[in-house]
Formats: sequence, structure tokens, C-alpha cells
Amino acid sequence: MTDTTVQTATKPDMMRFIKANIRDYALLLSLLAIMVFFQFTTGGTLFKPINMTNLILQNSYIVIMALGMLLIIVAGHIDLSVGSVSGFVGAVAAVMMVNWKLDPFLAVIACLALGAVIGGAQGYLVAYYKIPAFIVTLAGMLVFKGLALTVLGGASVGPFPKEFQLLSSGFVPDFTASSFNWLAILIGSAVTAAIIFFNFKERRNQQEHGLAEEPDVIFYGRNLLIAVAFLGFSYLMASYKGLPNVLIVMFTLIALFVFITTRTTFGRRVYAMGGNEKAAKLSGINTERMTFMIFVIMGTLAALAGLIFAARLNVATPKAGLGFELEVIAACFIGGAAVTGGVGKIIGAVIGAFIIGVMNNGMSILGVGIDLQQVIKGAVLMLAVFLDVYYKNKG
Repeated sequence: MTDTTVQTATKPDMMRFIKANIRDYALLLSLLAIMVFFQFTTGGTLFKPINMTNLILQNSYIVIMALGMLLIIVAGHIDLSVGSVSGFVGAVAAVMMVNWKLDPFLAVIACLALGAVIGGAQGYLVAYYKIPAFIVTLAGMLVFKGLALTVLGGASVGPFPKEFQLLSSGFVPDFTASSFNWLAILIGSAVTAAIIFFNFKERRNQQEHGLAEEPDVIFYGRNLLIAVAFLGFSYLMASYKGLPNVLIVMFTLIALFVFITTRTTFGRRVYAMGGNEKAAKLSGINTERMTFMIFVIMGTLAALAGLIFAARLNVATPKAGLGFELEVIAACFIGGAAVTGGVGKIIGAVIGAFIIGVMNNGMSILGVGIDLQQVIKGAVLMLAVFLDVYYKNKG
């Protein structure tokens, strides 16, 4: 077979692969296009190290909650209470650490447990009493918003102990005395090498079993893009103060949830339940327990997000968490989650969260009014849902 014949044979395969995965690639290209657009329109401000750091700090709690929300949406439910829960937990943390002088570590553990209990209580009503998640969590949104006001007495409480502030405002210390943070470069290089190694390992396994569908050009191009993005980001972080502590927490959770959704029985059951709950139940999956567990996870992540947000502000306010649930849900849908459940990826939700974050950051730098920002974000969300329905009907 000649080289020309091979190229002719691979072209239909490449087009078929691109068509089957167009949403994933369109999502990533959309994020890149938005970043390039704001980089030019803001006069290079977007990619400045200090602004990239702020971008991470401003969106870390949205990304963290989006991980749990994706599981909720994939399973066929919704959680409208995450913003109020995060604000309530932040208020409880403030009372514990500021008013009661409780040790920050013990307070964090107690608050995470409180979030798990709240999520479990709502999940129990959804799973075992069959009350629609929309109603349960809408009630929860109102309840915990009111409880946050009650706990704080209608006033802000702070500042927090310095140890607790490090959760959001601290950076991984460098081992050198240089102004350039070499540890950030080292960690970034190690993470990049690990991701590429596992990508090649997975591809080799697919090739051995005849399951490799991704063309070589796209595979190598994707890994090259990953290397450039991670190493470039590491360099920007090293040029400022290094890697924020919250970035380590966020990246660890992303890696954990990618593993859970792609490599575990639990993850496969969540997708099966969202695809067809009756069929999943008939196949032996305890759908009630699964629903309960994903709401526990969501409650815990909402609590963690509330702690990170409170640590960043260094004060707990009655309005904390206002509107968070809308941005978290929007991140999942923009990231490719299906409205009907059963479809969605963790990386997609993360990219969706950063699309919203970059838009917020870029429009704020340009001085776009908050009213117009809401209109633009609403239009982007509507477009994402429209494309989901369009491709589903077309398929």
C-alpha cells in the first residue's frame, strides 16, 4: 500500500473522529479563542502573572462545586442550594474561629462534616421520598440563606486566623531564595510529564486491543497543546509568587473526580443511572443509595468552596454565596453536560467554569457593566444548551 493510499484511508477516519468529538474540541477551542480575544482587547493584561493568579483565586470555588454538580446533573438531578450552603458554612466557620476561638483545623473538619450532613439530608429526601431535587434544593437555598443571616446576626464576622487565610491566599513556598519560584516550574513539569505519560500509556493499551480511534495527528497535537499550556502556566505562576495553595487543592480534586468518573464502578453507575434510571435499577444498581451519595459529595464540596471563599475575603458576610449556584450550573451545561442527564465530563465542567471565569475577568478589566455581563453570560449559556439539543436531535 502506497503512502498516498494510507493518507486517503486515514482522512475519512480523521473526519469521522472529529465529527464524533466535535463538542469536546469546540469547547476547548472556544476557551482558547476567548482567552486570546481578551488578551488582545485588554492590552495584554489577561495573561499577566498577577491577573492569572487572581483568575485562579476568583474561580477556584466555582470549579470545585462544578465537580460535584456535574455528578448531580449526569445523574438526572439539580442542586439549587449550593450557593446558600457555601455561604452558610462560611458563616459557621467564622463563628467557630472568630467568636469561639476554635482551632482552624478542627473548624474546617467540622464544617466539611456539616456540608456532608446537609447534602445527605437533601439527598435522602430526593432518593428515598422521591421528592424532586429541584423542589428540595430550592427549599434548601431559602433555608440556608436564612440560617446564614441568623448565624451572623445580619453582620459580617472576621477577620479569620492567619492559618485559615492560607487556604485561599497562601502560596506553595519555594526552596530557593530566588525571586523566580523554581518549585512551581518543577511541579508544573512533573504534572505535565505525568499527564502525557498516562496519555501515551492509555493509547498503547488501546492500540493493543484495536480500540484506538483518535488519529495520530490529533493525539500528538493534543499532547503538545497540553505541554505548552501547563508549562506556560507554570512559568507565569513562577514569575509571580508561585502556585497558590488553592490551586493544589483544586487540581487534586479534578484529578480525583476524573479518576472516579472514568475508572471506577461508582462513576459508571452514575452515568448509567442518568441515562436510564429504571434500566439501571433493573440491572442491580441501588439508585437510591447512589443518589444519596452524590448529594453528600455535593454538600461536602459546597462546604469546601464556602471555606475557600470566606478565607479569600477574610470575612464571612450574609451575602456570601449569592448567585454561585447559577454560575456552577452554567459551567456544567457550557461544559457539555446534557440537560436530560447521562452525559457530561469533569474536564468539560472545568473548562466551562474557566470560560465563565475568563469572561468575567476580561469584561471587568474592559469596564463592561455588570448588567451587560449578565446578558452575555446568559446568551452563552443559552447557546450551549441549544447546541446540546441540536446535536442530540441531529444524531
